[in-house]
Amino acid sequence: MTVFIFLGSLLGAMALGIPIAYSLLVSGVALMWQQGLFDAQILAQNTINGADSFPLLAVPFFMLAGEIMNVGGLSRRIVKLAMSLVGHVRGGLGYVAILAAVMMAALSGSAVADTAALSALLLPMMAAAGHDKARAGGLLASAGIIAPIIPPSIGFVVFGVAANVSIGKLFLAGIVPGLLMGVAIAITWWWCARNENVTPPKKATTAERMHALRESTWAMVLPVIVVVGLKFGVFTPTEAAVVAAVYALFVSTVIYGEMGWKETREVFVAAAKTTSVVMFLVAAAMVSAWLITVADIPGQMTSMLKPFMGNQTLLLVAIMLLVMAVGTAMDMTPTILIMTPVLMPVVKAAGIDPVYFGVLFIMNNAIGLITPPVGTVLNVVAGVGKMKMDDVTRGVVPFMIAQFAVMFLLVAFPSLVTGPAKWLAH
Repeated sequence: MTVFIFLGSLLGAMALGIPIAYSLLVSGVALMWQQGLFDAQILAQNTINGADSFPLLAVPFFMLAGEIMNVGGLSRRIVKLAMSLVGHVRGGLGYVAILAAVMMAALSGSAVADTAALSALLLPMMAAAGHDKARAGGLLASAGIIAPIIPPSIGFVVFGVAANVSIGKLFLAGIVPGLLMGVAIAITWWWCARNENVTPPKKATTAERMHALRESTWAMVLPVIVVVGLKFGVFTPTEAAVVAAVYALFVSTVIYGEMGWKETREVFVAAAKTTSVVMFLVAAAMVSAWLITVADIPGQMTSMLKPFMGNQTLLLVAIMLLVMAVGTAMDMTPTILIMTPVLMPVVKAAGIDPVYFGVLFIMNNAIGLITPPVGTVLNVVAGVGKMKMDDVTRGVVPFMIAQFAVMFLLVAFPSLVTGPAKWLAH
């Protein structure tokens, strides 16, 4: 009954067109009434405490770094470097998109920001070269969602706070799965584009490659700073976000000189607006998270999944299928905030490593960004490329299947996540 009231009030409010943050508050109030605990002071206190978290400071700074990266010329130089390296091979523009997405993922951690930049830079080029525009849009969408997996990742920050799991360990554990996602869509692109009659761009000379490398060096130093700093304990993930934002601002304004006062102001305003949406979601979700605990919904969920508790692999498959279903109808951040307090007690009771689960959970939520009908990243590609949503959806299907295959491969072989994570941590 408690689960029905929570889900019914949440989905009912969303069906009425109420924004997700307010829908979370509605479901919280409904649970409070059902438990006989309604008190406006408790509602306000949990809302304020939900956003009062030092690790969550990483979110605005990583978002700011992503905005600066796109406006300040870092993204364009990374794409230029990728073009000089692999643009000349058959289907080269697709490989450029994948390589650039992996490199950009190590800078911003935002799927929407990376996808918008890649689509604006590469989609017109791919269409003009003769690639099927729907397939090219699907490739760019699937490449963009690598950003929440490779550190730094805003998704890992939100999950780490909600689940009380080390954000630094999540960052390090996400490197190999993110690279595997890139390899999977590269193989899929090779298969899909092998029969396209497209003339690749002219092969770059050694001098052109060296010039592109020199131009992008300042941008490529940033992920090295973040990963090395986290590995050796130089700074926390929150401090790493500040370092990333300040470094990106310095490079964009002083080194590249592409951001003046006007652009800087616009970037800060855009980052502040995006941050306010995310932080309000987090604050509202913490009300529901507290009531979920009080109402013992995790205990009820554990009872429902009891038949799978003896087999970690089957349990993870069941959870991943559940998250896949939710991801088709809900955006990444609210899914993390709603499901984390419900699923984490089940995961811990089954003896599953929380960091390993966190990587699978965020990967699933990231793929949810390209699953219709919601598909936030699909909407970004459709908007930037002036395409129909149906066309982008058709184009993304093979790449989405490849990335789900990688996720279930990691479910079957946990050492692919835990092994590299332990090596990097030491």
